Amino acid sequence: MNLLRSLQTALTNLRVNKLRSALTMLGVIIGVSAVIIMVALVEGMRAKVIGEFQRLGSDLIIIVFQPRPEDRKSRARTVDFLTMDDVRAIRSSCDLLSSVSAEMPDGRDSPGTYLDRETKVDLIGVEPGYPRLRNVSVAQGRFLTAEDEDGWGKVCVVGSKVKRALFPAENPLGRDISVLGHSLTVVGILQPKGKSGESDTDKAVLVPITTVQKRIMGANAVGVIFAQPVDPTQLNAAMDQVWQTLMRLHNNAPGFQVDSQQNILNAIGRILNIFGLVMGGIAGLALLVGGIGVMNIMLVSVTERTREIGIRKAVGAKQKDILAQFLIESATVTGVGGLIGIGLGAGVAYAAGEISKRFLKSGPGGDPGIPIHLPLWSILGAFLFSAFVGVFFGIYPAVRAARLDPIQALRHE
Repeated sequence: MNLLRSLQTALTNLRVNKLRSALTMLGVIIGVSAVIIMVALVEGMRAKVIGEFQRLGSDLIIIVFQPRPEDRKSRARTVDFLTMDDVRAIRSSCDLLSSVSAEMPDGRDSPGTYLDRETKVDLIGVEPGYPRLRNVSVAQGRFLTAEDEDGWGKVCVVGSKVKRALFPAENPLGRDISVLGHSLTVVGILQPKGKSGESDTDKAVLVPITTVQKRIMGANAVGVIFAQPVDPTQLNAAMDQVWQTLMRLHNNAPGFQVDSQQNILNAIGRILNIFGLVMGGIAGLALLVGGIGVMNIMLVSVTERTREIGIRKAVGAKQKDILAQFLIESATVTGVGGLIGIGLGAGVAYAAGEISKRFLKSGPGGDPGIPIHLPLWSILGAFLFSAFVGVFFGIYPAVRAARLDPIQALRHE
């Protein structure tokens, strides 16, 4: 019996025993659906996280000062925060870095006003190297310059949301907006970028870092330092160089953290992988139960069709023909169940994503809803695995059918 004929016979048996076939496939359908939903969620989160990090900029080294509570209480503490002295030391000592840029966010959701219009803005003090390191570009006007920084300039570059809220129908360049009681002249408008993690460049008002330090805070503090290596393959060496510089400068004071976006992304990836393995194990149990159901039904089918097997052997069918027929039938049952499960799982996942957009105002990265992404490999993998389940759990019933003695089978009532 050729493969096509065996497949036709398998489909005929499915049609003849519709209810039994449906119940047999149910476990496989549930298991495959669970796998598809799990993959859609995990891969959606992974794609979202990667997109967020790409929007922040590539190969970034992030330098912050975040001491532990016990370090903050120590009488021997010599460092309160990062300063511009740290920035200058890193620039002069770390030859593995191509760019270094400091930022000092005001940290308040401040009101920005123009005439009678008002919107919430993020006031951030930055250096001229900000666009390159943070992967932003100017749509109109110019960015902040070294002259603006040296002169504590009362100028700013605004994000696209700020522009729309304060200047819906006019050109903001050259206009003065008020933030925290300070009048700032708009010299540039950023290209829309979207929210990256907790920061939203589109609602930012960027000013020279010295303006925040001298005119608003009255301190030489720096919130975070971003750096970029000359060669991405030397990222870890560049991080070590930054670390050694800070340790020499501050006599090995605790609390400094030097990390990279790639390391953070790898850590998040490991967490998502663990979550995926746990969810995959749960879905695998459902497939295991479905496979046991397939084996049970195939054993019943062998018993019911004993006489049919005897007739086929009597007219020349060999053991391998009977074996192939029952394996194809069990693989067909689970394969069809897998296809249904894929469709059901994908439908549920994307429906959940659409529904969540209506009820969740802010999801990962600030976008509404739960991100859903279903790669092609997961669909093909789920189908092939469901067919494999049928073959694996159909082996014993198929071998049992193939080994039946034709004379005894013909006598079976």
